[in-house]
Amino acid sequence: MLPPDFAAQLHQLFPSQRIYTDPVECYTYAYDNSRKIFPPEAVVFPLTAKEVQSVVLLCNANQIPLTPRGRGTGTSGGSLPEKGGVALSLERMTQIINVDSANRVVVAEPGVLNLEIQNAVKPHGLFWPPDPSSAAFSSIGGNLATSAGGPHAVKYGTTRDHVLGLRAVTGAGEVIKTGCYTTKGVVGYDLTRLLIGSEGTLAIITEATLKLTPLPEMQGGLIAHYRDTNSCAHAIVAIMGMPKGPSALEFLDAGSLNLIRSHFPDLLPADSQALLMIEVDGSQSEISETINTLLAVCHNSGLLHTEHVTIPENLWKARKALSPLLRDIAPKKINEDVVVPINVLPQFLDELAKLTGYYQIANVNFGHAGNGNIHVNLLINPDDTEQIYRAEKCLNEIFDLVIKLNGTLSGEHGIGSEKRAYVSKEIDPTTLTLMKKIKRLFDPNDILNPGKLFP
Repeated sequence: MLPPDFAAQLHQLFPSQRIYTDPVECYTYAYDNSRKIFPPEAVVFPLTAKEVQSVVLLCNANQIPLTPRGRGTGTSGGSLPEKGGVALSLERMTQIINVDSANRVVVAEPGVLNLEIQNAVKPHGLFWPPDPSSAAFSSIGGNLATSAGGPHAVKYGTTRDHVLGLRAVTGAGEVIKTGCYTTKGVVGYDLTRLLIGSEGTLAIITEATLKLTPLPEMQGGLIAHYRDTNSCAHAIVAIMGMPKGPSALEFLDAGSLNLIRSHFPDLLPADSQALLMIEVDGSQSEISETINTLLAVCHNSGLLHTEHVTIPENLWKARKALSPLLRDIAPKKINEDVVVPINVLPQFLDELAKLTGYYQIANVNFGHAGNGNIHVNLLINPDDTEQIYRAEKCLNEIFDLVIKLNGTLSGEHGIGSEKRAYVSKEIDPTTLTLMKKIKRLFDPNDILNPGKLFP
């Protein structure tokens, strides 16, 4: 329960239509795509950086937890108000302030959707490379909070690679500006990259200067079917060893393909047990040259056949068919987004199969193979406590395997609350202590998204 005087002060800062205190209205902001539920006691909708600052200062003065959030598409619980308090929804800060094609820059507020950015800059022959699967629904504030990636990160990188500067309000209520407007700039510490991926634990981003990239002239690609995962994994290593790599390289395992076939029996060959979707972009001559090279590189003893794709939409049919099917089973799965170096991907997938077999846990694996970013989905019955126990043991060993192979626990989903118990597997105590000191410097009263990231 919020203190009565705090609630009264909140109402002095915002008109009634931009504050929710009714539990029914607040419930909408109690969850994200992790499917966990933690209702806030109030939700506020700022429209300006000054309003964001006023909420932060008020929460500081009253020691009230404050959880910033975008559209709630995250899968790791990063925007869950676990401690109650106030949910700060940035979804109404939706201005695209400036599209500057000469400097290949767009300046926007955090509530603007990823797809809206793409639509605004496309007429200028530009795009913003981060392309999470939730691009039509996720806000750039959320993309920045988790350093979102997507299929094209293999060529273009993740969110951190495409932001020039930020304006933000720290957990102490201080307004800061990081980075600059130009693509070159080395003045001071790189606080921009520090805030990106910090999941709203250090500061609340109120404006972002995003670096744009010219749209490729054309796109084309290949679909390659394999008789087993091992031969497919070795093809991935060979492809990524090419001097001119793909713009996207997506992998679906037998579990993914069987799930698709169960609903769309004519979409895939019956004998395919692993699939690669390989996209290339550039000029017509570049695409033709790269595809010819790919045809040779893809070939190994496990290759069944390849399909040359000239219409980009056709390349992604299997992946798009999988997405809604995964949503159907979402309440019954543990979804992770681990990353391993490309050269050990065959070993990782082989040992992953052994682990899930040993613990008798069904699983579906797919992901951004060109980055070694595999989405491991452990399928479980939430009412079977013994199976849940086995799945948790299996997950713990999967994370150990990832670290042993010099990988990382999350490539794009973030840590949030879902993975915080495992962070110490990857980050040593001295470094964790330093991170906590940084957190206290930005947020001395620990009001900003408390409890996230750290074990």
